[in-house]
Amino acid sequence: MPDGLEIDRENPLNGVIAGYAEHVVVCTGKDDWPSKIEDENSGDNLAADLKELFGRGGKYTDPFHHISVINSSFPSSAPPRKAVQSTSVYLLPSFKYVPFLPRVSFDSVKALAKGFLLPERLHAAHAGLSPAHRDRLTRKAAFQGLLPGVRDVADVLVLICGHGGRDVRCGVMGPVLRSEFEDKLGRKGFTVAREAVQVGSLEEEEMKRVEGSSSSDSSSSSSSSGEKVARVGLISHIGGHKFAGNVIIYIPPGFTTEGGERHPLAGCGIWYGRVEPKHVEGIVGETVMAGRVVEDMFRGGIDAHRRILRL
Repeated sequence: MPDGLEIDRENPLNGVIAGYAEHVVVCTGKDDWPSKIEDENSGDNLAADLKELFGRGGKYTDPFHHISVINSSFPSSAPPRKAVQSTSVYLLPSFKYVPFLPRVSFDSVKALAKGFLLPERLHAAHAGLSPAHRDRLTRKAAFQGLLPGVRDVADVLVLICGHGGRDVRCGVMGPVLRSEFEDKLGRKGFTVAREAVQVGSLEEEEMKRVEGSSSSDSSSSSSSSGEKVARVGLISHIGGHKFAGNVIIYIPPGFTTEGGERHPLAGCGIWYGRVEPKHVEGIVGETVMAGRVVEDMFRGGIDAHRRILRL
């Protein structure tokens, strides 16, 4: 451990996460960002667009369906038209990858919000809203077809807070833990992918749609041959810098253990705090490979039904 980092080692970790319905993980290709990620590039960025819709006072703000927007170091997929700037996102725990969100207009952001991020059903507390208001706040599957190339995620995703622009503790710990996770996952037989997700041309995606073969049937990276792929990325602020290193491990649905059995944590996101490099090998073995939670570092989690997990 680097010297001089003031890490809280006394207060309990269990339950120290904010509830959320979806993590929108924006692929920026950068390792660090301003303290408020929406301020980057004078506010011209996807995180700012999404916070405008789902943040405090936003059009789709719903206290019972919180959308958490974070930046990541994962690179975006190459856009089909090089002249058009585009951003990719992961949606978790939906385990969806949206490769192309063009920056030329707000239409794709609205399609993402209406097709993937709004709730399918409103909380009972919204029963008093007018039918028109309730309709505006619920998901519409038709908007999903406006975003080409969307696919299921079959890779293990390890997200590590490395937001040095917000707090030096995560800025120091993040890159160290990323290297350690990549090494230990590789030793366990994972292919550690660092390149952007490769997506076919728009013509190929349209052909799949016309033929009735949804692009979501193909994984973001892992092959059907049984190859296990992991991606390890730095992310922006998720709360609890005093508990650095902070790590979230998302295990995709359908993932299996070394013995070929369904992984006990498949479809879940597991949050850990106070993670040091010396802990990484054990976390990979226990959580990623065997599906067991390491209790003394467990902050909480989320399951495939968006229920917040506690011990």
